[in-house]
Amino acid sequence: MRVSASSRGGSSKGLSERQIKGVVTRTEESFLRALDALGRLEKLDAVIAPVQRVVRGLPLGSARDVLHGRPIGHPLHPVLVQVPLGTWLSSAVLDVVPGTGRGSRLLVGVGVLAAAPAALAGWVDWAEQHEDQRRTGLVHAVSTAVAVGLYAGSWVQRGRGRTVWGKALGLAGLCAAGAGGMLGGHLAFRQAAGPNKAEPVPRLLEDAWQSVGSVQDFPVGQAVRRQLGEVPVLVVRESSGRIHVLADRCSHLSGPLSSGKVTDGCVECPWHGSVFRLADGANVRGPATAPQPSFLVRLDGSGDVQVRLPGAG
Repeated sequence: MRVSASSRGGSSKGLSERQIKGVVTRTEESFLRALDALGRLEKLDAVIAPVQRVVRGLPLGSARDVLHGRPIGHPLHPVLVQVPLGTWLSSAVLDVVPGTGRGSRLLVGVGVLAAAPAALAGWVDWAEQHEDQRRTGLVHAVSTAVAVGLYAGSWVQRGRGRTVWGKALGLAGLCAAGAGGMLGGHLAFRQAAGPNKAEPVPRLLEDAWQSVGSVQDFPVGQAVRRQLGEVPVLVVRESSGRIHVLADRCSHLSGPLSSGKVTDGCVECPWHGSVFRLADGANVRGPATAPQPSFLVRLDGSGDVQVRLPGAG
């Protein structure tokens, strides 16, 4: 039986495409496994522990909450990194345009200076993250530090008239910054270091009044945990008889507020020290940047405590 050349070619082509797809798939899987492995790299803990103590010990005062991003309602670090990345990328564009050497060097210098506050905000956030996030975050910080060093060298070389070296160092810095940005994205989205952990709560509850127990079940001034379907809630009864109910999992990194300290009308997360007002769930101290979902509360005639979350469902 004879097989035509076109048939043989089609078969060979099809096999080649399958092989290419297989290589691409294996490469993607290996790449993701390598990224995920950073979070399990316990050898980094020897470096992380002392660095974390230093960052937590910085005398920042109220500026710490600003660096966390509490005034704007989300982490500040991703906002600040836009300046160095934007100036460095713009510098790379100008490097291929004749007669723009001075402007390109200016952009490189602005990026190096702007990296300092961005890095400080990143370190402040990093010090209050989980172990796997801190490991990935440390590698992210090293990549960024390499980028800053390369760009600082680029600025110096350009100033000395060594344009070719300056451009080469700038390109290397852009690659390092890109790698750091990719790791930052992995940290933020795959490891969920920055998102509001309480945001899904309204979609996990029905828009209805639900019972959490009798008034007698809640000792005055004590945090009590109850479960509404998939959502744990914190219940606190004041001496005045007023009852407050918040989502129990901290918006920062899901710490159990019901295990925290209740004082002065607030509850403090036992994991990272975020403080929330019981009356409305507002976060009055970071590292949390988002409030806790706050429930409406009512009592029926028999003393049963019922709650409903506005906007649920």
